[in-house]
Amino acid sequence: MKTPAQPGSSLYDSDVFRMACRQFDLAADLIGLDSDLRERTKLPKRCLTVTIPVKHDDGRVRVYEGYRVQHHLSLGPTKGGIRFHPGVTIGEVAALAMWMSWKCALVGLPYGGAKGGVAVDPRALSPRELEGLSRRYMQEIIPFVGPSIDVPAPDMGTNEQVMAWMMDTYSNQVGNSVPAVVTGKPLAVGGSEGRREATGRGVAHLVKRQLEALRIPLSEATIAIQGFGNVGAEAAVALRGHGAKIIAISDVSGGFHDPRGLDLDSALAHAASHRGGLAGWKGGDAISNEALLELPCTVLIPAALERVITPGNAPRLKCRVLAEAANGPTTNDADRVIEARGDIEVIPDIVCNSGGVIVSYFEWVQDLQSLFWTRAEVLEKLYGLLDRAWEAVEAERRRLRCPRRLAALALGIGRVAEAKASRGLFP
Repeated sequence: MKTPAQPGSSLYDSDVFRMACRQFDLAADLIGLDSDLRERTKLPKRCLTVTIPVKHDDGRVRVYEGYRVQHHLSLGPTKGGIRFHPGVTIGEVAALAMWMSWKCALVGLPYGGAKGGVAVDPRALSPRELEGLSRRYMQEIIPFVGPSIDVPAPDMGTNEQVMAWMMDTYSNQVGNSVPAVVTGKPLAVGGSEGRREATGRGVAHLVKRQLEALRIPLSEATIAIQGFGNVGAEAAVALRGHGAKIIAISDVSGGFHDPRGLDLDSALAHAASHRGGLAGWKGGDAISNEALLELPCTVLIPAALERVITPGNAPRLKCRVLAEAANGPTTNDADRVIEARGDIEVIPDIVCNSGGVIVSYFEWVQDLQSLFWTRAEVLEKLYGLLDRAWEAVEAERRRLRCPRRLAALALGIGRVAEAKASRGLFP
């Protein structure tokens, strides 16, 4: 009997959490997951909600709300980013933690999924206010994190400096330096070579593999990227290095388009001097984030927020490859439209953007053993794990005769369920 696609918990109920649960149910039905394991495998193990008072530069104290959700700990400590964004909700964080679980299992990492976030616009904070927010958030979640419990990392709105502040806060609390408590740190405090560019380079590597499978030369490929943060920018740089032409980029302020190709170096320099933003750049014709998604291109890369590919715009996509650098960018209904069209190859998020957590794992391992690898060693290991995961997904897709997303989810969910079944149920 098939299980209806219900969120399973009113605590996390939201559009994005229902979407993640629907994906789970489809994959669980496909592999015939035992009913006794379904809810145990689907629902998060625990969540934490904290209030974060921050004294602003004007002397006022403002209180922000933050979350941390740990999906499961059956394979090892949990792993996942911390997001600073005005739209953060506990439902979104729970969905992201679920996807991280399947992603880690798919690529063979000894982690469960986690995610954290604070509902705040980090661009509206001064550097001192951002430091205060980062340190107080970590202080509040210290009882639930640690190198063998939960290892946070940067995500949207956070970066290496935020991770350094969080690592320092935790270390001061326990009385000694603990670099393995977070990943995505600066090299000076235990970060890994290759971590900053890992997600974007991983996206580019899998795009290259997919285009090779389609016999489309990289030199003839055009790329449109929604989201020019760390992931989108690094993917753009890597794909340009492979010979592709970047024709459109965007961020929250809007986008730019030039079918002849954008001056990527100019865009990167502008963003670096404007707190990471593209606003005010003059490198192409202005275009909205929504219109960018419908541009004619070889590869469309949504690299920002979830649920941007919808039943409304899915029929109008003009790409050959949809490479999901963001988490959950394609809704369930849009998936059905794309599948019915049959002319777009989807590289699903749980494999497409897994480069970040893979190199975060490498950083954690290096911190634990106090022995560090070169950038070339890190990238070689990264591409090796990505290739292994990609080939496993393709084999599962052929075996189950299903879309690539369902094959990837079936592999990840099946591995987590197998671990839970092997460990049994503690009384």
